[in-house]
Amino acid sequence: MIQIDKALFCDMVKFYGEAFHLPPLAAKIYSYLIFDFEREGVSFDEFVVVFSASKSSISSNLNLLLNLNIITDFNKIDERKRFFVMNEKYMKIRFEEIIEKMENELSLLNKLKAFRNTSDENALRKFEVYSNLFNKSITNIKDTLDQL
Repeated sequence: MIQIDKALFCDMVKFYGEAFHLPPLAAKIYSYLIFDFEREGVSFDEFVVVFSASKSSISSNLNLLLNLNIITDFNKIDERKRFFVMNEKYMKIRFEEIIEKMENELSLLNKLKAFRNTSDENALRKFEVYSNLFNKSITNIKDTLDQL
């Protein structure tokens, strides 16, 4: 069993459930895996015991997390069991999706600006502020991802 801080675990379950739009059990599984610092993996049976949940509930939520690429699984050479760990690449995947959304929104903003074709100083200033915010955020995230 993994040693966890219960208060921190509860905060993480709430945060990741909201941030990733996960059902409660999936958020618990993901949060639990974060405490697997050595990345040894957690077996299906351990999840059943730790969360006192049915095998079908655990299975459904593990499959959801696997399909979302939030976790990965592996088999150890000497065991038939599957073990689950956080997908260490998920944060990069997540931030690449955020960049894509910001770039799409920036493109829409520029199209809206062109369509409006205004000379209103206040409106032009707001477009400029929003555009600068998106461009700086995109650049900052890309620069950070390049360091990983």
